[in-house]
Amino acid sequence: MSGGKRKLKLYFMGVGGTAMGNVALLLREAGHQVFGSDKELYPPMSTVLADAGVEVLSGYDAERLRQLAPDAVVIGNAMARGNPEVEWLLETRALPFLSLPETLNRFVLKDRQNIVICGTHGKTTTTSLTAFLLRENGGDPGFLIGGVPQDPPVGNHFGRPDQPFVIEGDEYDSAFFDKRSKFIHYVPRIAVLNNLEFDHADIFRDVQDIQRTFLHLTRIVPQKGFVVLNGDDLNLAQLGPLNWTQVIRVGQGEKNDARIVDFAESASGVSFRLLWRGELWATVDWTLSGLYNARNAAMAAVAGGLIRAGGQADPRGIDLAPLARFRGVKRRQEVRGRVAGVTVMEDFAHHPTALAETLRSFRARFPNAKLAAAFEARSNTAGRKALQADFQAALGVADEIYLGPVHRPGLIAEADRFAPEEVAANLKRAGRWAEAFSTNQALYERLVQRTLPAGAEERVVTFFSNGSFDGILPKYLAAL
Repeated sequence: MSGGKRKLKLYFMGVGGTAMGNVALLLREAGHQVFGSDKELYPPMSTVLADAGVEVLSGYDAERLRQLAPDAVVIGNAMARGNPEVEWLLETRALPFLSLPETLNRFVLKDRQNIVICGTHGKTTTTSLTAFLLRENGGDPGFLIGGVPQDPPVGNHFGRPDQPFVIEGDEYDSAFFDKRSKFIHYVPRIAVLNNLEFDHADIFRDVQDIQRTFLHLTRIVPQKGFVVLNGDDLNLAQLGPLNWTQVIRVGQGEKNDARIVDFAESASGVSFRLLWRGELWATVDWTLSGLYNARNAAMAAVAGGLIRAGGQADPRGIDLAPLARFRGVKRRQEVRGRVAGVTVMEDFAHHPTALAETLRSFRARFPNAKLAAAFEARSNTAGRKALQADFQAALGVADEIYLGPVHRPGLIAEADRFAPEEVAANLKRAGRWAEAFSTNQALYERLVQRTLPAGAEERVVTFFSNGSFDGILPKYLAAL
C-alpha cells in the first residue's frame, strides 16, 4: 500500500465520527474510493455523509469485511479490542490497517506546509477561522475541521497541493494500538497552542501529563517554523522557552506579540482591536460570542498571516475584514431557534471552562433573559468526578440547571462517576433552581413544563452536549 498516485479502496471503521467522516470525504476528493461502518450515526455527520453519498454499513461484521477486501482499513480511536472486525484483522493480518492520524500523514500531510491547531478548547472554531481567512485572502488551502462549519461551507477540502493545509490537532490518543497524541502525526510547520487544561481523564493522569505531550509536539516544529502560543495561559508558560523554534505569543497581556484590547460584548454584537507589537493591526466587529472567540480569531489571524509571509515573523499581510462575515461552526454557540421570547441555543461544550465562558457570554448578549442550561455528561471526562466541582461552578452561571444522566454509566465505577444529583443539590443550596433526571426524556418533559408557553419572560435555553442528547433538542423546538 502506498500514499502515491494509485487510487485505493479505503474502509473506515467508525465512519460516523466527525473526524473519521471528514477524512473519508477528504480522501474521496483526492480520488480514492471510501466507505465504512458504524454502530450509531447522529447529526450532523449522519446528514453530511448521506448528502455526500458515502455508503455507511450498519454494525461490524468480519465476514462482510473479508468479502469487501479493501486496500486498507482505517481504524477510528473509538474502536477497541473485542470488535469483531478488529479481532479478525489482528488474527488474520489479511488487510493492512492504519490509525486515522497515520492515514492523514501518509495520504495528505507529509508533503504540505501544515498549520496544526491545538488546545483544550476552541480547536474547531480556530481551524475554521484559519481556513476561512486564507480562502478569503485569495488562497486555496486544504483543511480538515472536526465539526460542521458554516464558514468555510464544508468541513474538509484537499486544496491545492502547493498551498498550506490547516488541521485540527487533537491531543487524544490515535488508536487502541497507538497511544501517541494524534497531533504527533501531523507534521506541523506552524503549531497553534490556544490553551491547555486538564481533560481526557480516561487517558491522562494530570495536567503535567498533557503538558508533556504538547511539549513533544513543539519539538517537531522546524527551526524556521512557528509555535503560536496563548501568552496568557499559565499551563502553556510552563512548557518553557521552546528555543528550538520561533515563538509568537497572543493574548491580552502586554508581553504578547499580538494583543486583544478594548474587548466589548453586548446585545448589539462584539468588538475588539488587535495590536501587533504595539501598533494597531485591525479593528474587528463581528457576531461571535465571548473573549474566547476573539482569542480564537487572533490565533487564526497570526497563524494564517505567518504562513502567507513565507517564514517572516510578521503576520499583518493578511486582511482581517472578512471576520465580520464569519458565521461560526454548527453546535458552537449555535442559535437553533427563536420563538416568542425564547432563544434556543446548542453548544458542544463538554469541559467546564468552555461551558462557563459560553454562559457568561450569553449573560452579556442577553442581559434581560433568564438562562436555562440543560447539560448531558457524555464525554469520557465529563462522565467522571475529576471535574465535577468545576462543572458545578460553571453551571451555576445559569439561573436554571437541568442535569441529564451520565452517558453509559456502567463504563465508570460509581465512586469515580459524575453525580448529577450531588451537583443539583449543591446548586440548590447556592440559590439556583436545579434538578437531576434519570432519563433525558424526563428532563425534556420538565423543561417544557417550566419554560412553555413562551412569552411570559425572555429566556435563553441552551443544550450542552457533545452527542445527540437523545434527540430532545429538536423535540423542544417542535414543542415551541
